[in-house]
Amino acid sequence: MRVAGRVLATAAVLAVAACGTPVALPPPPSPPESCNALATELPARVSGQERRSTDPSSPATAAWGDPPISLRCGVPLPAGFQPTSQLLTINGVDWLPETLTDGVRFTTVGRAANVEVTVPSTYRPEADIAVQLSGAVSRAIPPD
Repeated sequence: MRVAGRVLATAAVLAVAACGTPVALPPPPSPPESCNALATELPARVSGQERRSTDPSSPATAAWGDPPISLRCGVPLPAGFQPTSQLLTINGVDWLPETLTDGVRFTTVGRAANVEVTVPSTYRPEADIAVQLSGAVSRAIPPD
């Protein structure tokens, strides 16, 4: 019984430590000032996942959960964006979804700063993450 308790306690500590480790997430070069405003609007939890620190620390980056849902503010338009691209409009924010090997990347289009959110396939449906972050983007980053 004691061994089982120690195993569970060790597993709990490792789980907390994993979430406590900063997520390696490089910020874009020279993010616009609106990214600082976005940093103050971002929620503490996304899809039930706690916010994590990023390395290097920057107001232009954020992460939640493990595997991490990651956000970068001030990115360029995706190479795949075309005037005819299918966009997902949520609460007045246009997102370009791009399928990845493991998940989806959503990038805002038509804002003073582009925001990129990468959602691992662990989180379903992935578009729910864009829904949860659209309010913060809408409040902090004005349309172009």
